Amino acid sequence: MDQKGVFYAALSYFLWGVLPVYWKMIDHVPSGEILANRIFWSFVFMAALIAFSGKLPAWKETVMGFRKRPERGIALAAASFILSVNWFIFIWAVNHGHVVESSLGYYINPLISIVLGILVLKEKLNGAQVLSVLLASAGVLVLTVSYGQFPWISMGLALTFGVYGLLKKMVNVDSSVGLAVETMTVCPFAIGYILYLIFHKESSFSVHSLSTDLFLILTGPATALPLLFFAKGAQRISMFMLGILQYIAPTLMLLLGVFFYHEPFTAVHFWAFLFIWTALAIVVLSQSRGTGLFERKPLSR
Repeated sequence: MDQKGVFYAALSYFLWGVLPVYWKMIDHVPSGEILANRIFWSFVFMAALIAFSGKLPAWKETVMGFRKRPERGIALAAASFILSVNWFIFIWAVNHGHVVESSLGYYINPLISIVLGILVLKEKLNGAQVLSVLLASAGVLVLTVSYGQFPWISMGLALTFGVYGLLKKMVNVDSSVGLAVETMTVCPFAIGYILYLIFHKESSFSVHSLSTDLFLILTGPATALPLLFFAKGAQRISMFMLGILQYIAPTLMLLLGVFFYHEPFTAVHFWAFLFIWTALAIVVLSQSRGTGLFERKPLSR
């Protein structure tokens, strides 16, 4: 096992897991403004990184390649907007006291990816995967029935990130180049919104404090660095190990929400999470055993 690969992948998931702490530090800034700054400064950071790391030719090749294969450009543009929606939901949820519900969304995400694989890529489920999807659905149903409303935050995060991952799989570009192109695609909208706020004197930049300004600027590195660590780790370790490590992030979010931000974690939450944790355990076992109930069937694409 490549220890450096495990370290980089675990570090990326750790940083994603503690990201709510970062957003909480600027929760006095409206979520839409945080999103606009995150997009803008992420593009600035990634553009500088690509320029200094020698990946500018790869970036140009990717952009120019969209002329020959416009469907790739459309898919990446769609991924850009889907990712922006995911970012907004997460920022809004964290800064409005829904860290626990956010963590549930990222626990559900791998199971949503399984469902998308069936619907879009025509993949076939084995017995373990069918059982895991049913258990996860039961967990969502428990929350819906108990609280009288659908868990929109959790499912919104899971669905948007699942669709984003599916689109990225269809395009298959270098992670850093991909993020640069994605943020470039939505950057005009972000700049337009920032200028609108400045023009109407509603901008938080240069208003609250120097620390607020710095935190808004550093949303760029805070977004890009975990992705770069993830890409470096993913190249060195197996998909199975990567699948295990991905649960670091939602687990940290759950712990932060319950013990640090004192969000409610009722018996209903426990049972919903238990259904989903059980579903995830079954998926992990199915990937590690490969016999009987856990036998993997060939995929049809």
